[in-house]
Amino acid sequence: MVTGTPRDLIHIRLASFVLFLTIALGVLALVAKATVLVIVLAVVAVVAIVDVMFAVRRQRRLGTGPRSTG
Repeated sequence: MVTGTPRDLIHIRLASFVLFLTIALGVLALVAKATVLVIVLAVVAVVAIVDVMFAVRRQRRLGTGPRSTG
């Protein structure tokens, strides 16, 4: 477990859970040929990925995240 602020850890965990759900539902939507739902889920997945990237970046900047210099 990487040490970090509680806010960043919550962002990473919730976003990874959302990402897992969007991928699972996206596959089901592809099978059902629901293109609008696939597009919406893809946008949600991209937002979750960006949120994780910003949380990891904040951890590194604070000096408590992976590959930090502190």
